[in-house]
Amino acid sequence: MHRLLFFLLALTAAAQPPHLVVLLADDHSAADMSVYGAKDIPTPHLGRLAAAGMVFERAFVNSPSCAPSRAALFTGLYPAKNGAELNHSKVHADLKRLPAYLKELGYETVSFGKTSHYAHVTEQGFDRAEHFGYHDHAGVQACIDYLKQRKSEKPLALVFGTNWPHVPLPQPEGVDPAKVHVQPMHIDTPEFRHYRARYINAVMKMDAEIGAVYEAAKAHLGVENTFFLQTSDHGAQLPFGKWNLYDEGTRVPLIAQWNGKIAAGARTMALAQWIDLLPTLIEVGGGTPAGDLDGKSLVPVLTSKTNRHRDAIFTTHTGDNDMNVYPSRSMRTARWKYIRNLHSEFRFTSHIDRSANEDSLAYIASWERAATTDPQAAFLVKRYRERPVEELYDLEADPFELNNLASSNAAHLDEMRRGLDEMRRGLDDWMKRTGDTQMVAGKPLLLSEPFQMIRKKKK
Repeated sequence: MHRLLFFLLALTAAAQPPHLVVLLADDHSAADMSVYGAKDIPTPHLGRLAAAGMVFERAFVNSPSCAPSRAALFTGLYPAKNGAELNHSKVHADLKRLPAYLKELGYETVSFGKTSHYAHVTEQGFDRAEHFGYHDHAGVQACIDYLKQRKSEKPLALVFGTNWPHVPLPQPEGVDPAKVHVQPMHIDTPEFRHYRARYINAVMKMDAEIGAVYEAAKAHLGVENTFFLQTSDHGAQLPFGKWNLYDEGTRVPLIAQWNGKIAAGARTMALAQWIDLLPTLIEVGGGTPAGDLDGKSLVPVLTSKTNRHRDAIFTTHTGDNDMNVYPSRSMRTARWKYIRNLHSEFRFTSHIDRSANEDSLAYIASWERAATTDPQAAFLVKRYRERPVEELYDLEADPFELNNLASSNAAHLDEMRRGLDEMRRGLDDWMKRTGDTQMVAGKPLLLSEPFQMIRKKKK
């Protein structure tokens, strides 16, 4: 009798869907962490998660600003289809969201911290959503306390989001600006080094907050029947990062742990996008993803049944109110990146350089001074503000996307030009399939107009 009871209990436990724990960072580029090779940015907590699971080398958001990126996660649909194209915008009210899919599978759904776009989370359908305000870091301890006190027998779907490394950034606090690595698409000035040291400190705070929740989840949910997923909503708020379709803005960390299903220490080159996360969570939770989703489950990659997922990924950006009005679209394969700037007559601006009360103005001024004597600095400053209609990059030869091949007339690039034509057609087809209206939202600043600052209301 005791053996039979033990067998039935074991069978019930095996049939229980795994707990789902999603851990989100805010404004964090994949390149900026030790997991992805950054020697000056230690992320030991995420390192432990990576060592226990799989790291995606080529994971991308669908849009490099907060609201549209997170909307793609919650709906599994491209921005043009879910309605949240402009930053701060919401998805169509009648769309089904992640919590609803998981509730159908018997999950309790809870959110702590910034998981949707701040208060938008109250409309996503979670059973419980707390501490979603701007830099409300009390959500870390509240989430840990919840895990300690939880009594429900239901499987748990927990989404936790830290606000780090979103601005405002802390002071360096032990990060030596002299030892900071400055990437080739940035200009090496003392002011920028100091700012990047602040960003690195914020990344370390992100690692600590996510690490605290990760450890609490392991302690109170166990690791044998819990699926962990860690990622970020887009790249850093640095030039060519957030609000840009370069890899610095769209390539994000993606780490998954699922003991017994995902091999520890695995890494994959499969192309993945944020729209793939919803169907992945549904399949891990025991469901079948709906056929009308744009995303497709990553489970075959996670379980090493394949090392391929997509042939190409597509990203889109519309803007962030008047601070950034610069609609652009891109198609990326394993090797090539094609970007189309829909209005190259617009001046590219963002909070970084247009907000009259942003900390980044000090290093932007230092870049402008450097540009008066340094040709490379002048090239980078102009590249930030002025974009051509088309950009094409060979990511194997040019991972920082500094040499635009679309403007080259070299005869030996005939093969490349045939590839460019294919990517043009591929992007056109994707825009047509998703119903992309190429909307312009906000008042753009034309290249022919004088530059004007905007004073934004501080949170």
